[in-house]
Amino acid sequence: MMFIRGILMLFVMSGSVFAQWLKYDSHVIFDNSLSDNFYYYSSGTTTAPSKLELIDGKCPVDANNYKLAPNSLRMHWNSQPGGDWKLSIQVSKWRNRDINFDGTVLFFWMYSNGELNRSQLPSVSMTDMDKNRSGRIELRDFSQSVPSKKWTQVIIPLEAFKPANKAFNLHKIKLITFHQSDNDGADHTLLLDEIKIYTPDVKQTAPSGRPVGLKADGYEKHVELKWQGSKDTSIERYVIYRSYDGKTFKQVGSQRAGVDIYEDYVGVTGKSFFYKVCAMSQDYVESQFSGIASATTHQMTDGELLDMVQRATFRYFWDNAHPVSGLARENTPGDDNLVTIGASGFGVMSLLVGVERGFVTRDQGTDRMLKILHFLKKADRFHGAWPHFLDGQTGKVIPLFGKYDDGADLVETSFMMQGLLAARAFFDKQNPKEEEIRSTITDLWQSVEWDWFRQDSTSDFLFWHWSPDFGWHINHPLVGWNETMIVYLLAIASPTHPVPASMYYTGWAGQSKRAVDYRKNWSQTEEGDHYANGHEYYGIKLDVGCGPGGPLFFTHYSFLGFDPRGIKDKFTDYFENNRNQSLINRSYCIANPGHYVGYSEDCWGLTASDDPWGYLAHSPDLRTDNGTITPTGAISSMPYTPKESMATLKYLYNELGGKLWGVYGFRDAFNLTQNWYADIYMALDEGPIVVMIENYRTGLLWKLFMSNPEIGEALKKIGFVEDKRSK
Repeated sequence: MMFIRGILMLFVMSGSVFAQWLKYDSHVIFDNSLSDNFYYYSSGTTTAPSKLELIDGKCPVDANNYKLAPNSLRMHWNSQPGGDWKLSIQVSKWRNRDINFDGTVLFFWMYSNGELNRSQLPSVSMTDMDKNRSGRIELRDFSQSVPSKKWTQVIIPLEAFKPANKAFNLHKIKLITFHQSDNDGADHTLLLDEIKIYTPDVKQTAPSGRPVGLKADGYEKHVELKWQGSKDTSIERYVIYRSYDGKTFKQVGSQRAGVDIYEDYVGVTGKSFFYKVCAMSQDYVESQFSGIASATTHQMTDGELLDMVQRATFRYFWDNAHPVSGLARENTPGDDNLVTIGASGFGVMSLLVGVERGFVTRDQGTDRMLKILHFLKKADRFHGAWPHFLDGQTGKVIPLFGKYDDGADLVETSFMMQGLLAARAFFDKQNPKEEEIRSTITDLWQSVEWDWFRQDSTSDFLFWHWSPDFGWHINHPLVGWNETMIVYLLAIASPTHPVPASMYYTGWAGQSKRAVDYRKNWSQTEEGDHYANGHEYYGIKLDVGCGPGGPLFFTHYSFLGFDPRGIKDKFTDYFENNRNQSLINRSYCIANPGHYVGYSEDCWGLTASDDPWGYLAHSPDLRTDNGTITPTGAISSMPYTPKESMATLKYLYNELGGKLWGVYGFRDAFNLTQNWYADIYMALDEGPIVVMIENYRTGLLWKLFMSNPEIGEALKKIGFVEDKRSK
């Protein structure tokens, strides 16, 4: 019989009421699918003679009918005696997402083209993150019939889901599973949208504030909308409506409250569009509309496209920065309070680009830089070095990678210091604020005890980590070829705590057994295990690097400020070596030995990023290549491969922009074989896009960083000499 628990009774009706939720990601299980044919985070099974529509074992997506654009989930089944089916909708667990749903009910919208009576509805169960399950409940026990062609709400008290064992956690949900219940032998279709966990309320009011100042700007194949949002805390999102004639509007998407920008990828050039936006409360009541704004898409030059990508990606470090520290969040969406030191160094360099290109004013950039520096001064440091991750509110270390990761991270510190030294050169005006920037950066630079990270005065290596509680327990030496070259350059350049220049060749380019074994272990090859390589891959010679070179971030992170043009050490000209590594990466993708969907001369870029199974340093080898392409890979290689990288930028925007392009530029990664697109933007991948495009265009960050006299002196000590090949 019907389960009733006060006002939390499940019911089917239009316009039900909800309390304000505290945080979007602590409630939402499904709101839309980036893939347009099936929802990646789903799975289904059938037992004959029952049938369930699946595409590659996953739930189909319906782009024609939805509660909120752009799509919904389509559940189409035929239940037969003796058969069975089930369909699971998985919570998308992106990096640093803490699954802890806040609410008292399971909620979703559903829709049917024809009326469904109560007996025809499926049953539902839940599974938590530890794979503990609830018992099934029958939707027929909680609902009336589903009316034809009308989106209706379903609210189920969480208390209705009785644990199948005592360990089941109602708030650590991993799966919502729909099961065969009736076996009437008929075809049924049910669309599902806006699946979430929430708390009902008795109020149902429209937001008091509406969006104002709506502005639309047309680009080549998308329109960017900006507005001034309301501070009304009842607003859960903004809903965007588009029209072709300024009269008939259709909903095309939504944006979370607090983000007053929307990128409408229309996919056509030379066409005009009209827009209006409203605020929507948590109970799906809309505010009054904004005024109407219009824009026309138009053909863009290469320079305009680069401006577009830099400006959008810069927003990650400007609009999305932590409000207290000004530092970069590790990824978005993710843990909003988790800030990252290394990628924030990339963000500092992006800030300089933003000021130089007029994305923000110099005064705005100065104030943001001071906010960052004031925070860095008070944040946890260990022998002058920052940890990998900090609490953006307090500046305290967050040991995200385990208890031993509770102290200094010399590599992350180097990435930050690379950015700070560029900023010291950039903010060169004789006024109190810019003078404070320069003096503060100098103090921070001189306080890093690079020599401490040798462990002892006889060591050939610098070491990555040190813990105040566990000392050198991690014991990770810094050995090239990889992303850590900048550590040795800065340690040798230090005016206060330098290490001998000889460590460049004993540590970074070391030939000892420990160094050789290190390279073999991570690369699983002997090619390049003595630092120098010399082999050809796809007809391209690689002077330095293990195997075919590794992930492309090796050519980016240490070279955002360090300009490798026109100089060489005992082994190579690193501009040429980086160019060759990029071309090998591209050639591997053209050859496509793993037979992955989409790889081509314009679709390449294997590097570290999110992927369908987690996070991986993707490289041009069958061991680490899993079909995942990362936009930063090719785009951030633009100084080395301008023609090839620009072709990839255009391909990503023109062919995949509807799924990849968003408020902060290109999403982190995609895998066409899996029909997967990353939910997140990641700071480590965003920063190099802004910086390396600028180094290609003007060399700005290279000029700034290299203008620091300590860097030139360090290169002389190491033995770098002129090389006209890449000058």
